[in-house]
Amino acid sequence: MPTVDIDPDELRELTGHEDKRDDDLIDDLFGLGLEFEGRTEDGEFELEFAPDRLDRLSVEGVARSMRYQYGDARGVHVPSPNSAEWTIEVDESVPDERPYVTGAVIRDVSLDEDALDSLIQLQEKLHATMGRKRAKGAIGIHDLTMLKGGSATEGGSTIRYVGVEPDEDRFVPLDSDEEMTPADVLEEHQTGRAYADLVSGYERYPAIYDDIGLFSFPPVINGRRTEVSTDSRDLFVEMTGTDQWTIDKMLNIVCYALSARGATLEDVTVEYPDHELVRPDLSTKTKTVTHGRIETILGIDLDPEEVIDLAERSGLEAEKQESEAGDLVYDVTIPPYRVDVLHPLDVIDDLGRAYGFNELEPTYPDVGTVGGRHERSRLERAVRTQLVGLGFEDMLNFHMISEEANYERLDIEPGSDAYGAGEPATIKEVYSEDYTMLRTWVTPSLMMILERNTHRSYPQHLSEVGFRAALDESENTGVGESRHVGAVLANHDAGYEDAKARLQALARKFDVDLETPPTDHPAFISGRTAAVVIDGEDVGVIGELHPKVLVEYDLEVPVAAFEFDLEALR
Repeated sequence: MPTVDIDPDELRELTGHEDKRDDDLIDDLFGLGLEFEGRTEDGEFELEFAPDRLDRLSVEGVARSMRYQYGDARGVHVPSPNSAEWTIEVDESVPDERPYVTGAVIRDVSLDEDALDSLIQLQEKLHATMGRKRAKGAIGIHDLTMLKGGSATEGGSTIRYVGVEPDEDRFVPLDSDEEMTPADVLEEHQTGRAYADLVSGYERYPAIYDDIGLFSFPPVINGRRTEVSTDSRDLFVEMTGTDQWTIDKMLNIVCYALSARGATLEDVTVEYPDHELVRPDLSTKTKTVTHGRIETILGIDLDPEEVIDLAERSGLEAEKQESEAGDLVYDVTIPPYRVDVLHPLDVIDDLGRAYGFNELEPTYPDVGTVGGRHERSRLERAVRTQLVGLGFEDMLNFHMISEEANYERLDIEPGSDAYGAGEPATIKEVYSEDYTMLRTWVTPSLMMILERNTHRSYPQHLSEVGFRAALDESENTGVGESRHVGAVLANHDAGYEDAKARLQALARKFDVDLETPPTDHPAFISGRTAAVVIDGEDVGVIGELHPKVLVEYDLEVPVAAFEFDLEALR
């Protein structure tokens, strides 16, 4: 779990409870869901926090939550920024891979060493979490007095977000004394090398200019000219990324943290080629939750006034309403810095914390049943047991895979009629090129295990009862999910007959009728391949893997395999 370092003295000062002992603070923090993990070398609290509460990545955010907990603050607070004097002009040359930008001006901020350290930690933690290590969103914070903006259309100042050639311009990056091009930074600068993979594939690099020149190379590094220090009083915060919502929410968290230091916020106009935005976006959102559901989830009886009180003590606001069905419901206002409230249950969780989970009395559920295995789980367990009895070693593999591993290496085309060739359910924002989709069958996973175990002795008989998915318009979600039974036999004399003998034994155990009419499949040898037909339904494939597939996996022994839908054994 992520951790954040908090100075207890600063926490006492920001909450206004300077008489609180450390032990009392630790207990109060635990009530918020922040667990004390120990102290740093400097005596700061090291706190483990739930990664959804990104507004608590700084001492300012933690102190805000504690003031609500103590009852010193109530309801939703939204700062009122001054009108925009600065504009970020987005040029059409900006790389398509990183098209979005946002920003804000912070005036009259007081930055001592502790406040500056807290701001740096917040920046780093947001990069690591919501920013996905700067890939999705990156933060640049600059000393505003060192910027010289060009003339804007309405008399303000303008900076430009553009795309530049790798060697087009030069600037002095942070922690350096010499001018470098963006390409030089990626090759020679320690920070540049660390984040080079984020932009190395771009034809043009992201860059931000004022009238003096290049001062920011997002998402890699800022320029030294605009470096923030304890003497800085006015700041310019800019963020670039792959998603406007993400960087806007990151900006809100930073703005609220600096506002807690007494700073004044000022809007920034973002001019895209085809539209204009005013940021920061401090609009609130609303979730509707029923009174009955609150009581059911928390297991307590509450008056409407109590619900409203608990909401205000959570930093929310609740307004009573009556639904069309006559039920009592609440329209709950969510503040701009809360990125975690996605569902009414998130609101109920906040209400429960404000009430105090330790105050809830445990009760037995009013049901007359005892927990047990789901019918599908019992079937899976029974099939695994039988497969082990037939000489297979049970496997548990990842559900995610790459298109290459799922299709290409077994010579099948996505969407074709071949078994396992369903259209893929792909991952929108992949973490790794090895995991870009949900697998459509389990055989590729078993083959990869054989590939990694070529140094081990044979025979190797592996099986898996596992999850697979493929696009299916008949499903409400658009994705059809099921469990498959897969098995491979690798040995010097492995053949179709060996695989079929085990499949027949499995079918007899579950009292189903098995037929294996000849079929063709690109991953299997023609004439040594059959469909798996159980109780008259075509549910799988069985055969000997084609030599070209064996070569692909560096296997020097024959492999026979079968795979079918688990539901066929019911």
